[in-house]
Amino acid sequence: MKLDEFFVTGDPIIFLSQIAIGLTIIGLVALISYLKKWKYLWQEWFTTVDHKKIGIMYIIAGVLMFFRGGVDGLMMRAQTSRPGLELLDGQHYDEIFTTHGVVMILFMAMPLLIGIMNVVLPLQIGARDVAFPKLNALSFWLFFGAAMLFNISFVIGGSPDAGWTNYFPLAGVEFSPDIGNNFYAIALQIAGIGTLATGINFIVTILKMRAPGMTLMKMPMFTWTSLVTSVLIVAAFPILTIALLMMTLDRMFGAHFFTVAAGGDPMLWLNLFWLWGHPEVYIVVLPAFGMYSEIIATFSRKNLFGYKTMVISIVAIAFLSMLVWVHHFYTMGNSAAVNSVFSVTTMMIAIPTGVKIFNWLFTMRKGRIQFTNAMMWSLAFIPCFTIGGVTGVMLAMAAADYQYHNTMFLVAHFHYVLIPGVVFAVFAGLYYWWPKMFGFTLNERIGKWHFWLFVIGFNMTFMPMFFVGLDGMSRRMYTYSESTGWAPYLGFSAIGSLVLAAGFAALVYNIYWSFRYASRDIGGDPWDARTLEWDTASPVQEYNFAVTPEVTELDQFWKNKKEGKNKLKKEEIKDIHMPSNSGIPIIMSVAFGIVGFFLIFEWFTLAAIFSIAIIAGLIASSFDYDDGYHIPAKKVLETERKWRGDL
Repeated sequence: MKLDEFFVTGDPIIFLSQIAIGLTIIGLVALISYLKKWKYLWQEWFTTVDHKKIGIMYIIAGVLMFFRGGVDGLMMRAQTSRPGLELLDGQHYDEIFTTHGVVMILFMAMPLLIGIMNVVLPLQIGARDVAFPKLNALSFWLFFGAAMLFNISFVIGGSPDAGWTNYFPLAGVEFSPDIGNNFYAIALQIAGIGTLATGINFIVTILKMRAPGMTLMKMPMFTWTSLVTSVLIVAAFPILTIALLMMTLDRMFGAHFFTVAAGGDPMLWLNLFWLWGHPEVYIVVLPAFGMYSEIIATFSRKNLFGYKTMVISIVAIAFLSMLVWVHHFYTMGNSAAVNSVFSVTTMMIAIPTGVKIFNWLFTMRKGRIQFTNAMMWSLAFIPCFTIGGVTGVMLAMAAADYQYHNTMFLVAHFHYVLIPGVVFAVFAGLYYWWPKMFGFTLNERIGKWHFWLFVIGFNMTFMPMFFVGLDGMSRRMYTYSESTGWAPYLGFSAIGSLVLAAGFAALVYNIYWSFRYASRDIGGDPWDARTLEWDTASPVQEYNFAVTPEVTELDQFWKNKKEGKNKLKKEEIKDIHMPSNSGIPIIMSVAFGIVGFFLIFEWFTLAAIFSIAIIAGLIASSFDYDDGYHIPAKKVLETERKWRGDL
């Protein structure tokens, strides 16, 4: 292979990106070396199995991917801001909307939500860590390695260009002979393995490690949504794994599972992809519902209205999400009976979702509402998500979908569901649980700028898409003529995307400002909250709880506070057993990344050689008899005294 075939050349935007990536890597290595932080990073972060630190690393990676996917989005809006514009050519536009979709769904939304779940979930159930700490670390590093592998595609080898759905036959070798779609197949496979392991880990953690007395119906709502999400992950991700394996065999070995000419069927890919893809929407939305439930109850100063119906609604949504995938191809030759069945199951999801919205509204009714940033994001979610939900019901009607199908109307609906349903929730969750991670709150005044810029920019960007979509503008069009009349709408949308970006910049500035100037004297419970995670220090101590809490009711921490029972007795403090750090997960992830890279370029001999490192890592894990270590009771007592006062 020639050098100019290995590196992507000929595009000034990508050339500048290559320079920027090179300089950033050199700068980071130089800075860490100058500060002599390599040992610290290795011991405290790269080899950690602490669920809180792993959660923070997920969140940092998710924010970086948000920036990457956001830049893609800005480029798309700039390209369509004026008719006939040639900022990007058609091929580059195809690559950008493909990577934008994949990055935002799998490498931004998933890590941000799993990161918050990692930080909060064990704390909410009174546990000291997740069930399998080393597997948790391996899950993160597999995700991170896959994200890096996918992201280098635009400077090395070439980006995938068949859309985030990668429909066949377009994604096959015949129409996409370059290796771009190999990046898609291999990187998503590696990330999917990590996500599946996370789902199993969280299910076992919740079912087996809850505090004494915490029955399923005494679990906080965020824990409930995390449990149901994890079950969905375990149900859906193996389907993606099989589909990607078949895709890999098709592209690299000519298996022709999805090629009509050789007896395959492209519809098989569509069915497999959406059997995973539609539950995936709820995998990223359900944890958000749990976050809103916790935040709305806390800042309304009331218990969550209709707890049992909320639980039933979550389970019903998860069940129905597995029965709706065919609505993605109403127009592809199904019978009227098939379309009708899937139309009904799709619309039925609106019922439990509506129940949840009414429950949130009734939770606020007669409450003493505090308009903190976390609460404002939760409030903004309700009308914005409702617009996404109502337009979703419109799309669920098979007959009407013949007009909406593959138009910008669908793009607008999709973003009105996922941005309020995921991004708003992540922002709300970050403002709410930030003290548990870092020991201070984010600045509320700067946070208001972040809120208003982002919410206004979001509506400016995506609302016009409903109108151009109804007027017939197809999604994925990279240019259009003046005669269509779409220019004012898309120009307005482009301006909105800049406002949206300004909102993101305000968040970044808020993080910087708060790290430097925010007060560290906030105690363990700055929001007067209700669930067990607030019975710990800010930031949370290494062992989470000095003594495992006992639960007799929902919102046990709130009840204890009101009854003055949150006192810790020093005679109850014992030595605490903790798991040891391990370098095996990150080493295995590097091996996965190298093998994946060679597979992408179809250098199979090298891939086979480096696969030995993965096998060696598995063997080393099997013979790892490290049983962890104990934190002495005396040290625990000293730590507790520092933040609680005298014991």
